[in-house]
Amino acid sequence: MKKVISKLPAIAAAALVAGCAIAPSAQEVELATAQIMKSSFRDQGDAKLDRLVMDASNQACSEAQDKSIDEKLAKAIEEANLKTVKFPADGKLIGNWAEGEKIAQNGRGLTWTDKAADANGGSCYNCHQISKGELSYGSIGPSLYNYGKLRGVTDPASPASKPIVDYTWGKLWNSKAYNACSGMPRFGHASILTVEQIKDVMALLLDPKSPVNQ
Repeated sequence: MKKVISKLPAIAAAALVAGCAIAPSAQEVELATAQIMKSSFRDQGDAKLDRLVMDASNQACSEAQDKSIDEKLAKAIEEANLKTVKFPADGKLIGNWAEGEKIAQNGRGLTWTDKAADANGGSCYNCHQISKGELSYGSIGPSLYNYGKLRGVTDPASPASKPIVDYTWGKLWNSKAYNACSGMPRFGHASILTVEQIKDVMALLLDPKSPVNQ
């Protein structure tokens, strides 16, 4: 605790010692938090210090905090992020659902001890219910069980399915394209998952043969 407090600005530290009798300002708390983050991270292996640098979209949402973000600003953020969505060069958006399930279950990657060449997982079950076969899942995000079935996707390759297939790809690639302050990882935009991995997660969600749609 002493080590942490020593890194805080003087007034913030004094407030903590005094049992928060003098509450630090929001600016001082933000500065203290930034200092603790910088002191707690190091540039090592696959984890780089540039992760502490927020882009304009994340910065705007961080500044909004618990307040509703301005509607015009939210729209601008979504439009800017939508422009970053890249579709596969081969035009194929659906991969192998069995591989997609492995990616959804896999929470490894992007840490100090991981090698940059190793494939990352998606940690999808940390936030969503996906397959009924998995009893352990998070509830931060909505249930994705029957994702394709509920949206009438009987053939992901059909023209009728194109709107929902394109939307799903965009959501996985950069979630802020559809929800300005989404907390969902921007899997493609941030290079967390490869194009082929995203194809496999797409299949998990949309392939009628996937256990998600049974």
